[in-house]
Amino acid sequence: MKAAPAPNTPRNLLLGKSVLITAAAGGGIGFATAQRCLMEGARGIVVADIHPRRTEEAAAKLKAEFPDRIVLHHLANVTQEADVQALVDYAEQSLGGVDVLVNNAGLGGTRKLVDMPDDEWHRVLDVTLTGTMRMTRAMLRKMQPRGAGAIVNNASVLGWRAQKEQTHYAAAKAGVMALTRCAALEAADYGIRINAVSPSIVFHDHLRKTSPVELLEELASREAFGRAAEAWEIANVIVFLASDYASYLVGEVISASSQRA
Repeated sequence: MKAAPAPNTPRNLLLGKSVLITAAAGGGIGFATAQRCLMEGARGIVVADIHPRRTEEAAAKLKAEFPDRIVLHHLANVTQEADVQALVDYAEQSLGGVDVLVNNAGLGGTRKLVDMPDDEWHRVLDVTLTGTMRMTRAMLRKMQPRGAGAIVNNASVLGWRAQKEQTHYAAAKAGVMALTRCAALEAADYGIRINAVSPSIVFHDHLRKTSPVELLEELASREAFGRAAEAWEIANVIVFLASDYASYLVGEVISASSQRA
């Protein structure tokens, strides 16, 4: 197994930009992305999640690390249209407009299809796919009149490849990929870019709670480097897609994986 490298030096890829990130509490990709955006010069950020204490703690950590930036938090459940509208309105008003939306909210689980009740299937798709649609729809209504903006969706390699007991999550993430491609063509007419990152396996607390340790270790061992990705490594790809360095990318789904797992 090859050890993870040290985080790379920031290059001000988001200098002066404002960012809204869903599911940014805790220690996963969302928080790592919020941290990386600020490292890359973002002037302000709103971190959103459904967990009050963890959302407040995430914002407090970011504010302590970046005391000269605007760091705000807001509770929102992406399965509720009223929450989505309130979140987007809050971020727009508080940041003076949102330049970048990162749709990170998603819900997984492990269940054989023959044992899966309808409500579990619907819950995963509602958070992961429909929640991404709701946020994208609400944000486009703000970005389109300005003729600028970037949206980055968090997909998954399971949108491409098969794994047992992941039919609901894989179907949702494949939907995120299709949503990204189609919405991107519509948004491009207004100068807005929509792209997605497709991570393989990233160890974080929620994943450890919802998946057997043996399975996670096996999947990680199959990757080219013999390890799972660090959350900041995925955040790097998200920041790139949000930045002007990705100015010609439209509807792309960038794989952050060796594609072997």
